[in-house]
Amino acid sequence: MALVEARNLVKVYSGGASPFGVPGAIAHQVRAVDDVSLEIHAGETLGLVGESGSGKSTLGRLILRLIEATSGSVIFNGQNVFDAGTRQMRELRRHMQIIFQDPFGSLDPRMRVREIVSEPWRIHGSGSSSAADSRGAGALVRGFSTQNPWSPAELMRAVGMDESALDRFPHEFSGGQRQRIGIARALALRPRLIVCDEPVSALDVSVGAQIVNLLAQLQRELGLTYLFISHSMPVVRYLSSRIAVMHRGKIVEIGATEQIISRPAHPYTQQLLAATPAIALGT
Repeated sequence: MALVEARNLVKVYSGGASPFGVPGAIAHQVRAVDDVSLEIHAGETLGLVGESGSGKSTLGRLILRLIEATSGSVIFNGQNVFDAGTRQMRELRRHMQIIFQDPFGSLDPRMRVREIVSEPWRIHGSGSSSAADSRGAGALVRGFSTQNPWSPAELMRAVGMDESALDRFPHEFSGGQRQRIGIARALALRPRLIVCDEPVSALDVSVGAQIVNLLAQLQRELGLTYLFISHSMPVVRYLSSRIAVMHRGKIVEIGATEQIISRPAHPYTQQLLAATPAIALGT
C-alpha cells in the first residue's frame, strides 16, 4: 500500500531578469522538478539517486511541503498535503520528518542537545522533556519505551549515544555524532515517513557507513518508511528496496533495486553505475 503518492509534481524557479537584460524579455526559468510521479510504500525505503542539481532534494522538500509546488499533488496516507490548512498541516508534520544533509548547519549551535531533540515536542505540544525524563523506562525496544513521548535519554540510546550528550552543545561533537543527534530529533514524534536528504554525503566513508547501518536498524525495529536521497548508487543499493533515478528534474527509471542494478534500462542509470565504486556497508 502506498503511504505517499506524488502526482505530476512540478517546481519551477524563476531566474528573475532575462539573462541578457533585454527589456520585456521573458525571465529565465528552471524546472527543478518536471512532472514527477512516484509512490512510496509503507515500510519500504525508496532510494532517490542522481547527480547534484538533478532535483532530488527539491523533490524531497516538495513531498514534505517544505516548499510549495508549482503544480501537482502529494497524497500522504490518503490526504492531499497541498490542500491541508494550517491546523491539518501541523498534524501531518508529526508523521513526516527530515534528516538534513549538513550535520553542522542543521543543529542550532546555541541550543544544548536536550533542547534540540525536545524541540519537536514543544512545537507540537506532545509533552515536555522534563516530564519524559522523570518517567520510568517502561517496556523498551532498543532503548525506546512504548509510552509517548520518548524521553531525550531514550532517543540518545536509540541512536547509539550516551545520555550525557544531552547537556552538551553541537560544536562538541564530530560530524557523525551530530548526524545521530539529527536522527534522534527526526524520531522524536514517531513519524511514519522520514526523508533522508543525503545524510551521509558530508561524512567520511566509514562514518557514513555507520549512519547508514543505524538507519537500516531503526527501520527494521520501528517500521519506518524512508525516502533516501543520495548521489551514491552503492549506498542506495544497500538501503533501498526500490530505486528511482532522477536526471534533470525527471524520473528516468524506477524499479526494484536488483533490477535497476543488474539490468539498467536508461543510459543515465548505466553511467551512474559505471562511475561509482563499490563500498562496504555491512554490519
